Amino acid sequence: MAAMNHFGMTLRGWRERMSPLDSGLEADGERRIPGLRREELARMAGLSVDYVVRLEQGRARNPSAQVVTALARALRLDPPERDHLFRCAGLAPLSAGNVSRDIPVSVQRLVQQQGDIPAAVFAADWTIIGWNRMWTAALGHPSAYGWDEDNLVSGMFRAGNAQGRDPIAAWPVRSLKSNEAQEEDLVADLRVTAAAHPHDERLTALVEGLLRTNPHFARLWLNGTAGPYAGDRKTIEHPLVGPIALDVDALIPAGTDLRIITYVAAPETTDAEKLDALRASCDLPRYGLARPDSETEG
Repeated sequence: MAAMNHFGMTLRGWRERMSPLDSGLEADGERRIPGLRREELARMAGLSVDYVVRLEQGRARNPSAQVVTALARALRLDPPERDHLFRCAGLAPLSAGNVSRDIPVSVQRLVQQQGDIPAAVFAADWTIIGWNRMWTAALGHPSAYGWDEDNLVSGMFRAGNAQGRDPIAAWPVRSLKSNEAQEEDLVADLRVTAAAHPHDERLTALVEGLLRTNPHFARLWLNGTAGPYAGDRKTIEHPLVGPIALDVDALIPAGTDLRIITYVAAPETTDAEKLDALRASCDLPRYGLARPDSETEG
């Protein structure tokens, strides 16, 4: 059975939805379809009409990145659709710019609604950029973590950091996984981000600095493992309520490469009761979202 022509079907659908007026073309009477004609798209993309026909019909199945870029520009695709067109062509999407440290309103709202559980927002390079009051109550204020540039990877592999001391909090946090496994997970996720943002100078400096100064990071980086962070189970050695065992979940909100990290207790357990006690003792605003440049949640 022949493979489905995803590229051709997608290209035709987006061509036919594109308004000629939006493309800067003048209306010229009746059209069989409301969108662009093949010859119009071909002219705008600098391609031959025959090649556009063959692409849509699946008789040409390996367009180059330059061709896909030209078609995406002519069709005025937004970044998610442009990336989809690249994937339909069997190509990796174009490299993104710098890692975003902006938190969209929708993400702020989502984290604020998690007011009863520890939740924080990390940029794709694992820089912490926002957290709620329960994150501070359970893990301490991020200013006490000692991470260079507020970056978890920098903290995890900082100079002089002995293995076995998890630097994620102001007090000890132990992973159900081995130290090696949790570090591998973090480095594998960072490698995906580094490939997607090859021109981000801050990210490049982070990786190159760790490669020079930390042999353990260098070994993990060079082993080639790549993949998204999938969560963990950790025990917080809390100074007020004692050990709390929590599930660590990671969520990437649609349309972003941010990571929302939450710490959740199993219901009707001693761990849940300890979180309740921390929540009751918290005098911070319930639904605020703190940022590195703010003093309190709000």
